[in-house]
Amino acid sequence: MAGNPVPAVNFHQLNLRKIPRGGSLSLHVADQLEALITNGRIDVGEKLPTENGLCEAFGVSRTVIREAITHLKSLGLVETRRGVGTTVLRNSALEAMPASRISPTTVEDILHVLELRLTIEPAAAELAAQRHDDADRQAIMEKHAAFIRARAEKSQARIEDYEFHYAIALATKNPFFKTFYEQLSQSVIPRAKLMSIEINTSATDKYLARVEEEHTYILEAILARDSDAAKEMMYQHLNRARNMYAKFQEA
Repeated sequence: MAGNPVPAVNFHQLNLRKIPRGGSLSLHVADQLEALITNGRIDVGEKLPTENGLCEAFGVSRTVIREAITHLKSLGLVETRRGVGTTVLRNSALEAMPASRISPTTVEDILHVLELRLTIEPAAAELAAQRHDDADRQAIMEKHAAFIRARAEKSQARIEDYEFHYAIALATKNPFFKTFYEQLSQSVIPRAKLMSIEINTSATDKYLARVEEEHTYILEAILARDSDAAKEMMYQHLNRARNMYAKFQEA
């Protein structure tokens, strides 16, 4: 005998924020929903409101809500079933790992570089937001587009990843940020240190989708000249990578 249907969570009690008009609306919606799920504000087994309810709560269109739900599905947080709605499956995202295994020496090297980048690149993003000119703006957008194309072509997008960050360094107008990136070259990108036998090809696209999403946030903040957001988005991007690679060290 079927149990009683699970009611949708009451979003009026969750203090949702209307989505600002700038940037990727679906990513802003997805981030709020992901935080509510991972922080336990929405329990496993609970249903999200209907599309109409989410549209009203966030002040966005159905297309935006559908894109946000698709993102949550890619993280393994929710599932949608016809006639049932969207239900929370778990309260922690399934992290796509770029490698099946990594040698301890390589992991240590990657973590050292990420530690260095975490002290330098958030400041670079902050300065790029303040100082970029039209040429920098165009260059950063082009490098982001190149990363997206490389991902679509199923490559590791190592060069494109490096060139996106290098374009941000150039936009600081400080030659020492430029020198820092040129000296380390592509070795600043953790995937550049992985051997072919270590790469988890089945998870690469999902992993790069997360990188692309984070690059989008950084790009939007820089182009909006929001230096605080640019600094924070870059920090989150690199810190997530550091935490992920630290799991290999713990293992």
